[in-house]
Amino acid sequence: MNQVQPVSIAGIYEMCIGVTDALPQIQYWEQFGYRIGAIGELPASVAAELYGVCSKVRSVRLEHQDADHGLIRLMVWEKPTNDGLQMSSMKVKGNRWATTLTADLLNILNHAEDAHSANLPVKYTSPRWEVIYNKERKARPFVEAAVGVREMMLLQPLTRQVFFQRFNYALPNYGKIDENAFFKTSQITHMGMIIQDDSKEKLLFYEEVLGLIRARDDVETTFESSLAGREIFSLHPGEKFVVTAFDDPRSSKTDFAAARSGRLYILRFPSSIALDDGCDRTLPGCLGMSLYTYRVSSIAEYFHRVKASNAQKITEIVPNEFGQPSFSFIAPDGYFWTLIESAL
Repeated sequence: MNQVQPVSIAGIYEMCIGVTDALPQIQYWEQFGYRIGAIGELPASVAAELYGVCSKVRSVRLEHQDADHGLIRLMVWEKPTNDGLQMSSMKVKGNRWATTLTADLLNILNHAEDAHSANLPVKYTSPRWEVIYNKERKARPFVEAAVGVREMMLLQPLTRQVFFQRFNYALPNYGKIDENAFFKTSQITHMGMIIQDDSKEKLLFYEEVLGLIRARDDVETTFESSLAGREIFSLHPGEKFVVTAFDDPRSSKTDFAAARSGRLYILRFPSSIALDDGCDRTLPGCLGMSLYTYRVSSIAEYFHRVKASNAQKITEIVPNEFGQPSFSFIAPDGYFWTLIESAL
C-alpha cells in the first residue's frame, strides 16, 4: 500500500488584489463561483512590517467550493501606493495574472463584447485554439477527436485573467469547475509572472528553497507558433518567450495526467527584447493583482530557508490579517511573496 508523502508546501494559495472598495469585486468574483470567507485587518504599523506599506488594510478572503488553493484575497488599502498596471499590456516585467478553467468560454466572450459595446474599460482576445500536450499528434479533421484548449485573455482595471476550455481530455486534479457558477468556472488553476533572465539561475530559488517541482521547462512560444500567445502577450514577428512551470510537490514531472492546479508559470523573455518594467505597480499596496501567497506547514522552517538564500527584504514572522503566522520577501527574480503557516 502506497503511503502518502507529507509535503511542506502546497500550490499557490491566493491571488491578492488591491482595491479601495471590496463590494464590486465580491460581486464580480461571485459569478466565477467564489464566496466570502474570512475577513480581517491590520493597522498601518503591522502592514508596514509585513507588506512594506504604511497603510491600514482590511482583507476579505474569497473561497471556491472546497479548494485549498487558487483562492482570492481582496486587500482594501486605506492609502494605496499607486493604481497598478490598470489596462497596460501583459508584456511587461512584474506582470501578474490568474488563469481559470471554464466549461463555457463563449459566455465569458459574450460578456466581454457587451462590456466593450457599453464603453467599459475592457480588453480581450478571441478564444484561440491551442494544443498543450502531445503537440506532435496530428488528428484527422472531422474524423478524429481534436485534443486541446480554447483560451482567451480578459483585462480590466483591477483584474488580469486568462480563461481556457478543454476539449477531449481531462486532468482530474487540475481545476474543479463549479457547475452552479454563472460562468461555470473552477478556482484559479495557475498564476503567471514575467521576467527577463537568459540564464534561468534565478529560478533555482523555487526548487531549492521553496521545494516546488519544476513540472515544465524551456517550453518555447513564438510569434509564429502560437496565435493565442501572440495576441495575449503582444508578440511581434521573431519574438518569443520560454515557459517554466513550478508545481505543488504532489504533482508530477512525467505524468501530465497527475498534474495539480496551483501552478506557477514563469515566462522568460530574452534580454534582447525591450520590456517595460511594471514591478513597482504589482506590489502589495498597489491596486489590482499585486501579491501571491503560498501555504507552508512550518513557517519557522521556511523562514530559515529563505534567510539562508539570496532573497531580499525578508520580514519577521508576524500574524497576517487573519491571524496566521506569515512573513514576506522579494525573490531573486524581483517578485514579492508572502508565506503563510497552515496545516496542509
